[in-house]
Amino acid sequence: MLGNSSKKSKGGGNRVDTLIGHETEIMGDVHFKGGLHIDGVIKGNVYADGESDSVAIISERGRVEGELRVPNLLINGLVAGDVYAGERLDLAKNARVRGDVYYQTMEMAGGAEINGKLVRTDEVQQRYLGHEGSADEPVREPPGEPSLDIDPDVEPDTAADPPVGPDRES
Repeated sequence: MLGNSSKKSKGGGNRVDTLIGHETEIMGDVHFKGGLHIDGVIKGNVYADGESDSVAIISERGRVEGELRVPNLLINGLVAGDVYAGERLDLAKNARVRGDVYYQTMEMAGGAEINGKLVRTDEVQQRYLGHEGSADEPVREPPGEPSLDIDPDVEPDTAADPPVGPDRES
């Protein structure tokens, strides 16, 4: 997972600057820099400010009810909201995400669940996804479907089809 990544953060690995304990419930948005470890509950959005090497870890006991916007994210708990991982997203076996997931690089362990859409973004798109989300989000067109080009001026050839009805002899 994040610890196995060949690209280590400038801050010396996965250090934890802020810990939200399992007996803690925060109601409101959380803005952080560096490392954030969540064992408790956050009922609000979580934003990494400034540093592109910020890391958030949501443990098996952790829960976030809101949007997550973090460059590097490891989820092993519950997230009820959209997830925006600017660089790397790791979903451990107990991860449960109910919301859309926007990622650049993702690793997903067996047992992890996502109930939402997965959208791979490149670095430029991720930078322009504002905190409001969907209004600034680039529109992705579905892959092309085969078209049925029907010319309204051409009459169908009915001579090849035998007539059907009671007047037809068998």
